[in-house]
Amino acid sequence: MPSKIRNSLLWIFDAFEREPGYLCKPMFGCDAAYLDGLLCLVAADRDPPFNGVLVCTSRENHASLIDAMPALHAHPVLGKWLYVPQADAAFEDTAAQLSALVLARDPRIGVEPKPRKPRKSGKGRNSVLPE
Repeated sequence: MPSKIRNSLLWIFDAFEREPGYLCKPMFGCDAAYLDGLLCLVAADRDPPFNGVLVCTSRENHASLIDAMPALHAHPVLGKWLYVPQADAAFEDTAAQLSALVLARDPRIGVEPKPRKPRKSGKGRNSVLPE
């Protein structure tokens, strides 16, 4: 049975727990926070560059958010989003500021999630039982 390792960065989402529109979902081995249907933050507790908080935003909001929180920078793989690595000295303060902005429904944070592609139906070789 595979072990279920808890993401050590989920504390970042604690402030959202009492929000009726909050949802936490797994995303590519990380955890994603949704608020009111928008994908807002991703807590990534993996190897760099997926070890920190990713801020789901559009490129037009990068400069404004970086001005407010200088520890943020464009994610090296997902450049459309901002990122603060867990190793940054300002990580905890930046994560707290980001959580506060999400709770305040700051329009710079949050993107519409892409609809999931429907899974293929089970019409393979094992879908019909022999009679």
